[in-house]
Amino acid sequence: MSVPIERADRVLALLAEKELDALVVTSLHDIRWLTGFTGSNAVVVVGREHDGEPVRRFVTDFRYVTQAADQVADPWERIDGGRDLGGAGLAAHLPHGARRVGFDDAQMSFAAHRRLKNAIEIGQELVPSSGLVGGLRAVKDADEQRRIRAASDLAGQAFTEVILEGGVVGRTEKEVALRLETRMRELGASGNSFDPIIAAGPHGALPHADPTDDVIPAGVLLTVDWGCVLDGYCSDCTRTVATGEIDGEARAVYDLVLRAQLESLAAVKAGADARAVDGIARRIIAEGGHGDHFGHGLGHGLGLEVHEPPTLSPRGTGALREGEIVTVEPGIYVPGRHGVRIEDLMVVTKDGADVFTTGLSKDLITVG
Repeated sequence: MSVPIERADRVLALLAEKELDALVVTSLHDIRWLTGFTGSNAVVVVGREHDGEPVRRFVTDFRYVTQAADQVADPWERIDGGRDLGGAGLAAHLPHGARRVGFDDAQMSFAAHRRLKNAIEIGQELVPSSGLVGGLRAVKDADEQRRIRAASDLAGQAFTEVILEGGVVGRTEKEVALRLETRMRELGASGNSFDPIIAAGPHGALPHADPTDDVIPAGVLLTVDWGCVLDGYCSDCTRTVATGEIDGEARAVYDLVLRAQLESLAAVKAGADARAVDGIARRIIAEGGHGDHFGHGLGHGLGLEVHEPPTLSPRGTGALREGEIVTVEPGIYVPGRHGVRIEDLMVVTKDGADVFTTGLSKDLITVG
């Protein structure tokens, strides 16, 4: 994946704003976004020398030197860091004269921080700076949006073939989950973005249910939450289907979730308050008598990871930005009875949302 160098330049500009001389990047997802590197061991240093010269250093070990030469383009300085990518080995690659050195305290372990702190020069300071690269990653460029849309389309095709056309009644939850995963791989995915959730009847009342050996019966609601990774980027979608005729209570719950999903989705646009968008779905579900049965956030960002900023929830902060990719996925989970979740994936636009998952109906479909 070719990565524009302007991503590193955006980090440099952010460091100046935060009054940092350098940033140590240890998250492999952040490193991939910055450099294109897909290996399992690397550290990146971005900053400026004392004379103002930009520093863009990519450090890995012997196993990945050749891979880095193919994936990490100039003007990144590619360095074989030997066996030690932390401590004194990392400190040696900090810019000359750097005094305030940022690090992601949500990613760097305590042990790694202690080693680096013991190795830096007197007068240098390690400054907690979690989320600096992640905040930049949240807004996707056109190429990233294309990749996520392609992953979503692939996952949707697998769902149509395995669930809607293949049927589920009489098969176990595990069997359906395995077939869905296998079909996504057959279509070109490198893997799941998370383990598929296949949850029938009362099992659907568990928001993150693990598929079981139980046979899926007729006449219940079935929640399917799935996604794949394609070209490094994730997808995520949920549909709830019926496996035959269901009772009125289950249908009412489905209709309530669908209303909450549609109305909160309609509020998604650049500038919308993340907490307020969540509040729309939460109010509708509470007024419908199921406020205690909707305990998770309305949605989340997605990209190289299946959960990224921003967060649509009661704890969400700030306004949505054009180019962010988010899910909208309200749910109702009635213990011992059933669960319903409906989730779409979309990119935030100036005037609304461009939904990637429009090819998958949100009408209550009956699947045999």
